Formats: sequence, C-alpha cells, structure tokens
Amino acid sequence: MTARIYRPSRTATQSGQAKTTRWVLEFAPELAPQIDPLMGWTGSRDMRRQVRLWFGTQEEAIAYAEKNGIPFLLEEPKPVTRKILSYSDNFKSTRLGQWTH
Repeated sequence: MTARIYRPSRTATQSGQAKTTRWVLEFAPELAPQIDPLMGWTGSRDMRRQVRLWFGTQEEAIAYAEKNGIPFLLEEPKPVTRKILSYSDNFKSTRLGQWTH
C-alpha cells in the first residue's frame, strides 16, 4: 500500500500552468489488471487505484501520509524550461533549421 506523492505536469494541449500547483497522493496498484472474458474490458479489484487525494502543498500531502501511517514515495517536479521565440525568429537569415514551407 505504498503511495506516490507528486505534482502533475501540464498536459500537451495546455500552455498555462493550471492544475500544476497542487500535489497529488495516489496509491500504487497492488493487483494486476484483469481482462473480462466476455467483453474484453480491463478491470481490477483493487479499489485503492480509484483514490486520488489533492493537496495545496507538498508538506500537507506528506503530513497526511505520515499521520495515517501510509508509506510514500516523493517525486520532485522537474524544472520547467521554456524556449521563448517570437514569430519573426522563423524568418531570420541566421536560422539554423530547414525551411518547412
């Protein structure tokens, strides 16, 4: 019943930082998923996989896990690096990449 505490990264279609400031506590799967022989759906009897707790800070998530005696793995977020370019950079004479149009 090990939990994982992490801060989710932004989705590929998201340009802002929404939903990336909160921390999540999720339980690691204990049972392997099973395939239903009739319909072919994948399911599991592990109910803890459905639990996802959201916290405002990393310290709150750690305090909750320690208070309830839940062993956890803490995953530190990776730093966000953004390369800021302007539209005019696509047409510079010093451009290194190939023209795509």
